[in-house]
Amino acid sequence: MGITNKALEIVTPRGVRLSGVMVQPEGTPVGQACIAHCFACSKDFPATVRLARALAQEGIIVLRFDFMGLGEAEGRFADSSFQTYCEDLGAALDRFDAHTGYFTDLLIGHSFGGAMALALAGLRPELQGVVTIAAPSEPGHVTRLFEAQAHGIRETGSAEVDIGGRKITIGRDFLESVETQDLDAALERLGRPLLILHAPRDTVVGIDHARRIFSRAKHPKSFVALHQADHLLTRPEHTAYVARLIHAWAYDLLRPHQ
Repeated sequence: MGITNKALEIVTPRGVRLSGVMVQPEGTPVGQACIAHCFACSKDFPATVRLARALAQEGIIVLRFDFMGLGEAEGRFADSSFQTYCEDLGAALDRFDAHTGYFTDLLIGHSFGGAMALALAGLRPELQGVVTIAAPSEPGHVTRLFEAQAHGIRETGSAEVDIGGRKITIGRDFLESVETQDLDAALERLGRPLLILHAPRDTVVGIDHARRIFSRAKHPKSFVALHQADHLLTRPEHTAYVARLIHAWAYDLLRPHQ
């Protein structure tokens, strides 16, 4: 099946321009999905690109995009917070839907993006289902990636940190905003099918996070262990497997474009 990419510009309520790419299958899409990428990653992170293409191979049109200050998006990541992340994700969904003329069926979040997907999904009645991949059970878990610099961020307002070889500046607003958030209310209002995908050997976000999300969520909910995968889905065959799982699970939730 032929796959094409089309650029999509997204403007947030704050006036920040984000960069998006629609990954389009050949023929009429069988559904529509948006991916929220991992922390400090971008729409062009290898796992995000491969997952979007693999889903398009299943006939699903997919939006991958950059959060503020990452990839090709405008703004400074140092000015990010839990609230700006929610605004960016909401703006991406609005722009995607307006461009295609169809509502997004699936919101898919990888790692921290999974926490954001859970946080926002219950406020978006058009969504048919939510998928988390290696997601933390609380947004504040992400601060463990730079806990050595946390004191300096609080004292000076910001600090440059290394996240998997990528240098980004974390601001005090981001640190404080994620530390004060939990997903209890979000899971209570989710109100739609949830698929939790997590690797038992994940060394970044442990498997207990999947257990906690599953135990707090209401039915319908499903959990699938990604037996050999790592946190970032670095092996292409694992990304393809995840795409097939998502398509099979969401088959009755997808709304084909006409």
